Amino acid sequence: MTLDSAGLQVLSREECLALLASVPVGRIVFTDRALPAVQPVNFVLDGDYVVIRTTAGSRLASAARNAVVAFEADEFDAHMRKGWSVTMVGHARAVQDLAEIERLALLPLIPWAPGGGQQFIVMYPQQISGRRLHG
Repeated sequence: MTLDSAGLQVLSREECLALLASVPVGRIVFTDRALPAVQPVNFVLDGDYVVIRTTAGSRLASAARNAVVAFEADEFDAHMRKGWSVTMVGHARAVQDLAEIERLALLPLIPWAPGGGQQFIVMYPQQISGRRLHG
C-alpha cells in the first residue's frame, strides 16, 4: 500500500474506477462564462468513460462540448473518519451520433432532475487519482 505525504492511501486506476462505479452521484467541474462551475450529477461508468445525462440547453451541456473538465466523487463516514475520494480530468463531449445515443440510452442512467435529460455528455479521463482515508 502506497501512502501520500499526508498518510492517505494512494489508489490505483483500477481501484478508482471500481469505487466510482459504486456511487450514483459525483460533481463535474467545468468553465461557465470564464469562471469555474461545479454541478452535482448522477452518472454511470461506461468502461472508463463517465456518462452524464442532462437537458440539451443546460449550462452544463453548453459548457462541456469539447472542453476539459474535472470530475469528482467520494464517500465518507464522518463518525468513523474513513472514506475515499476520486478525481478525474479529461475531455468532455456532447454525444451527437444517433447510434451512440441509442446505446447510451440503454445504460442504467435515469436523470434525477426534472426536464428529461435528452443530452448525453461523455467524459474520458486522461488523469485519474484517488485517496482513501482509513479511520
